[in-house]
Amino acid sequence: MENIINEAEKYVTETLINELPQHFLYHNLAHTQRVVKRTKELIEGEGINGADAENLIIAAWFHDVGYKVDPDNHEKESAEIASEFLKKLEVESESIAAISKIILATKMEHIPENISEKIIRDADCAHFANKDYEEIGELLRSELEITQNKDFNDAEWIAENIKFFTENHRFHTDYALEHWQKGKNKNIGRLLKRQKRLAQDTKKLKQKQAEFKFKKDKAALPERGIETMFRVTLKNHIELSNIADTKANILLSVNAIIVSLVLSNLVSKLDNESNTYLIWPTVIFVLFTVVSMILSVLATRPNVTSGEFTKEDVKNKKVNLIFFGNFHKMKLEDFEWAMGEMMQDREYLYSSMKKDLYFLGKVLNRKYKILRITYAVFMFGIIISVISFAVAFIYGGGL
Repeated sequence: MENIINEAEKYVTETLINELPQHFLYHNLAHTQRVVKRTKELIEGEGINGADAENLIIAAWFHDVGYKVDPDNHEKESAEIASEFLKKLEVESESIAAISKIILATKMEHIPENISEKIIRDADCAHFANKDYEEIGELLRSELEITQNKDFNDAEWIAENIKFFTENHRFHTDYALEHWQKGKNKNIGRLLKRQKRLAQDTKKLKQKQAEFKFKKDKAALPERGIETMFRVTLKNHIELSNIADTKANILLSVNAIIVSLVLSNLVSKLDNESNTYLIWPTVIFVLFTVVSMILSVLATRPNVTSGEFTKEDVKNKKVNLIFFGNFHKMKLEDFEWAMGEMMQDREYLYSSMKKDLYFLGKVLNRKYKILRITYAVFMFGIIISVISFAVAFIYGGGL
């Protein structure tokens, strides 16, 4: 079942990265990963073992994948997507039914009927107890504004949060009540304090602020969504880059070990005349291994630019100040001046962010292309080496 969980993680990760629209700023891969992490914590805290624990982890991975099809009925869509995926892996129908039932239990109006449903519900809302709850909540606020055209001012958003905390949500498991309820209560206290501060404004000031805020929010709404989109997308690019580097390092380590073993155990025996039939298979084996190592190094090798720019470059908006490779050789005062110029120019700022995103994508494309070639070389190298050794033993060893 561990293999099924790994396949589920791989499938959901690729689906949410490649198929989920970017305007889902909250219900995305980061949220799913948080829910999986909290689900594992609750499984351990509640002492769940065996198939029940595995079903919960799989359900946690799939519980929001339905957003790519129908956000309003994402629980049903998620359960169907999970069922189709698990059927292809020949998972037992009883397990599929149990996983689907757990996913459907994430619907807010559903009342949990067993410990598995209680765990998935608590894991889905575990961030209510986090210190960064308000930051995560802002992602949801922006998502609602973009996807459902719900325009909340600060007072309305705080009121909605307080109402949901006090009337619509509760933790169900003993572990969550013991370890998370205190954090949730602190967040409620912070929300109540913010609400009280807002209520202390005079009626006249509120009217002026409401009139001003209406105009400001209408103008700021797209920018907040754009900035959140840049933040989330850049974070995803960086995570994908880290994954590529990890894969390359694994290949480099494996091939280095292989070369060490060949040099220490096999090459030293080739000077014996009776072992000459092993020379060519050994050369082939080492050659493919060295090529795989070289490709792994190329995939992770950094490419840093000159690190210099002129004031004319800044004035003409030709330099991307966000990337360290463009300024690492500059003096502090020149860099501070250039950053000041960029921050005063909204068009230049967004242009730099777009360039940063574009070139990160170019780097990712290069890394994954080289990685694909490296895996192919490694795989075919192993196959050809095994065949060459077999041929050498048959036709050379028997002579």
